[in-house]
Order: sequence, then C-alpha cells, then structure tokens
Amino acid sequence: MTANELRKKYIEFFTSKRHAEIAGKSLIPENDPTVLFTTAGMHPLVPYILGEDHPAGKRLVDVQKCIRTGDIEAVGDSSHLTFFEMLGNWSLGDYFKKEAIEMSWEFLTDSRWLGINPEKLAVTVFAGDDEVPRDTESAEYWKSLGVPDDRIYFLGREDNWWGPPGATGPCGPDTEMFIDTGIPGTPESRPGVSDGKWLEIWNDVFMGYRKNSDGTYSEMTRKCVDTGMGIERTITILQGKKSVYETELFVPVLARIAEISGSTYGSGEEIDRSFRIIADHVRTATFILGDEKGMAPSNLGQGYILRRLIRRASRHGRKLGLEKPFLSELAAVILTIYGDVYPMLREKQEFILTELEKEEEKFLHTLQKGEHEFEKLLPNLLKGEKRVIPGRLAFKLYDTFGFPVEITQELAEEHGFSVDIPGFEEAFRKHQERSKMDENQTFKGGLADHSEQTTALHTATHLLHKALRMVLGDHVAQKGSNITAERLRFDFSHPEKMSREQLDEVERIVNHQIERSLDVQFSTMPIEEAKKSGAMALFGEKYDDIVKVYSIGDFSKEVCGGPHVENTAQLGHFRIVKEQSSSQGVRRIKAVLETAPGKR
Repeated sequence: MTANELRKKYIEFFTSKRHAEIAGKSLIPENDPTVLFTTAGMHPLVPYILGEDHPAGKRLVDVQKCIRTGDIEAVGDSSHLTFFEMLGNWSLGDYFKKEAIEMSWEFLTDSRWLGINPEKLAVTVFAGDDEVPRDTESAEYWKSLGVPDDRIYFLGREDNWWGPPGATGPCGPDTEMFIDTGIPGTPESRPGVSDGKWLEIWNDVFMGYRKNSDGTYSEMTRKCVDTGMGIERTITILQGKKSVYETELFVPVLARIAEISGSTYGSGEEIDRSFRIIADHVRTATFILGDEKGMAPSNLGQGYILRRLIRRASRHGRKLGLEKPFLSELAAVILTIYGDVYPMLREKQEFILTELEKEEEKFLHTLQKGEHEFEKLLPNLLKGEKRVIPGRLAFKLYDTFGFPVEITQELAEEHGFSVDIPGFEEAFRKHQERSKMDENQTFKGGLADHSEQTTALHTATHLLHKALRMVLGDHVAQKGSNITAERLRFDFSHPEKMSREQLDEVERIVNHQIERSLDVQFSTMPIEEAKKSGAMALFGEKYDDIVKVYSIGDFSKEVCGGPHVENTAQLGHFRIVKEQSSSQGVRRIKAVLETAPGKR
C-alpha cells in the first residue's frame, strides 16, 4: 500500500463513520506559542479539545503535517525523521473508548481497509498509579474484539499516558497498537521495548482528565479522543520494508542523490547516513519553505531551524563529493512526489528552489573556510591524550569564521573527538565581558538589594525570560542580569535586533501573566531532577546538588535563589524601556514596573 492509498483509505473509512474531513493546518502553530512547529496532529485542535465548538462538528478526520527537531542528531539512522504526516481522527465530546477502539481494530484488520492479520497485533493500555486508576475498561474492550490476554500489556505513564502539553490542561491514558515485525527480539521483548520486534502503528489517546495547578487530576465532563497514525511508519510496515527510506517517499530522492554524487546508497553505513540526512532535511526544508506561513532562513525561531537543516544537508553533500549547490535539484524531486497532495508546494515552487540555492551558496562559503581551519587544528589535537576539542578553539571557529558550534561538534565526532561545550560557553562569556568594557561600564550581575521593588523586578525577569523564548525561540538563554529598585537589565542570547512588533508581543505576554494573578511557589530538589522537570537553568552554570526551583503558575519554571513576590498581581505594569546590543550574539533589555508593587 502506497502513502497516497493509505491517506485515501483512512479518510474514506472515517468519513463512512460520520467524521467530517477537515484540512490540515500550517506547520507554524497558532494555538501553542511554546513550540516552533506543529509537532502533533492535536496542536491545531487544542481550542476545540478545551471546549470550543468546531464548525465541522464533533467527529473529525484529517492529515496533518508535523515537524519534530528535538532529536535532529538522531536523523541518519533507518527510522528517525524531522518531517512526517500524521493521520488523525477526533471525537470532541462524542464517542469515547469503546467506539475508538472498535474503529481502530476494524481499520487495522478488516480486508476492506488495511487487512492486517490480527495475530500479528498486540496492544498496550495504562497500568494506573496513585493518581489515576488502571485502565481496565480499554483492556476489556480489546478482549471483546478477540485480543487475548497475553497480547494486552499494562504499562506505566512513560508508555501509556499523554499530556498535558503544558503544566496544566487536558490529558489522559492512551492505548497503543503494535505489529509484530517478525524480527527476533530479546528475551524481554514486548510492545514498548525497542528491539525491533514490535513497532507501534497507532495510538488512541483518551483525554478524560485535566491536570490542575496543584498537580492533582480531575475528570473532565467533556471527554475527547485524539488518535494518531504516522504515514511513513505505517507504509513501511505494510510494504514489508525495513526502513522508511525504502518506501516511495524517499527512493526517488535517494536515487537522485546517487546520480548527482556518483555515490551508491547501500555501500556503507557512513555513506548511507549522509544519504538519509540529506533526504530527510531537504524534504523538511521544502515543506517549511512551501508552508502557508513559510519563511526564509534566518537566525531566529523557525527560520533558524530551517537554516540549520539546510546547512546540515549541504555539509553531508560535501561528504559525498558534492562541491556545488545541489539541494534545489532534490527539492524538485520532492515537489513531484508531494505536489498533487499539497498544491501549495507547487504554487511556491520558485520561492522554494531560489531560497534553497541562496542559502546553500552562502553556507558553502562559510563551510569551506571553517572546515579548512578545523583541518589545520587536527594535527596538534591528535598529539594530545584527551580526545576533546577545547572550548576556546570551538569559539575561535565560531567567532572568527562564523562556523556554527553544532557543525564543529559533528566534525569532532567524525574524528573521534568531543567538544568542550562548557568551555565554549565560558569563552563566549569572556568575549561578552570584553565587549562590554568598550561601553566603559562593567556589567554587574545580580540584585542591588532585596527591597520590595527589586524583588518585584527580579520576579518580572522570570516572566520576561519565558516571554522572550516564546516570541524569539528556544535559542534564547539568559546571559546575565542586573536589577535595582528602579529597573531591570536582562542580557540574553539572540543574534538580531528585536522589532517593535516583537517587543510589543513580549510586553503583552508578561502583562497578561501579571493580570492572571499567578501564584509564585518554590520547591527544593536535586539539580538533575530540576532539569528533568523542565526547569530552565543557566547553561554551564555550577549549581549546588540541591537547588530551589521557582514556578510562576503554569507559565514559568526556573532554577533560582530568589527572592520573589508571592503573586504576579503584586508586580504592576511591565514596560520595556530599551532593547540594544550587549555583545556579539547577545542582546540587552532594560525594563521597569510603572506602578509600584502592591498587595494582592
């Protein structure tokens, strides 16, 4: 079954079950400012999951474009992708577990649809814990369909719980469907164990709970179903392929890479890895450029991710012997594969091809200089006992030649080295300090005192930090702060001057959190636990083993020593006074609270 056939069958099946077909949305999310791209099919539907009425009704079906770049370094193996298509069917307060499970089973096993042998399928359900009970209801529905007890597995939150996407909101247990690939597994083999024997093919999420700000869960009266089936993975399984790169979505791209490079896919793991990275990244870049809200490469937000994908693909092309820009040739193949399914790609064809070529030419110039300098460093590095590239050298490549540190890391890994990232950050900080001296004023970090006004402004920096990451992207990190009773100064990593619109949006977000009257709370925990919980911490900073983590409602969580106000309502109105350069790659904001901090 091809990808086009799977899309068609999925839509046909669920429209026959009274689901309204809706169009997939942009890769740039409208309803979740905490992420750069739409990472799941549910993102565009969040308002309706939370209670709004959808104009198409309570039963929906769609195909949604998604991008996940959190594990971009893993791309290059046989399965990881940055762009993928997600098939989804939705119940917004209509049917729940029974109907969702029955429809999933029918689509998977009925000969009119996918026709998978039921004996090859196994399922997992939520095992329950101290907060939410065991999902025996779903298990009983699976049994009623003929799934035996020994192919129903009860697993914990790590495997069978979804959400919420933030600190609070809708969430619930899920049930996942797995297919036996026929690959011999380990003695511990079961669904959820990554040994190649069992592959997940579908996931039904039962959003029947809401997580509250105090960490407890309450049942929702309006319960929803959110399901997801990845097209690339599913057709790989249905076609009996070992890898997504063996399907018709990638084979023509790999063939074109081989044609223009003279290399052969399948001739060695390192060569194959470069083929796969190029194919994946140029596909994702094509979809970003061709999106409804598509943008050109830049140094911030989605544009920075796009730039990184293009540059990584370009560098792996050079490893295959491609010295001239080639990505636009591959994009033309991708437009042929997807043009009928996504007409927007063809409408923006000229823009896509032009931007790819411009960006690649720009990067090749940088790459040639940077790689040459890296090669000059190698002989001395190889003489040393430690296989670590000092941070000062990595910073020199970045500062002098514009060579991205992530590319230095890749080059280092290929030669058996690692990069001293804390040392890189330290060199970066020292460079900042030297630049600041030119202003004839040394930047003094920290708080001038612990007065009520200074404490309020310190709390406001937490809101500012999070708001900047929402508006500019996750590359924003605190590089220093200086707070008095009159104003705050906050330094953060960002390569470009902020626009008036961006500054206005940051102000709006901060003031909205103040108006929400969010409680400010703290807890103590080990630093590693704090980082795992999602708390922001300064990169490279040395912390005690046990730290304080301050949470501002459901909005912000940071490792910090305090002091802070008890509630954001005490802050008054936040206003940015000035935004300016602090040093290369670092911006500075000065801001005030215009009304005096007061009581709740």
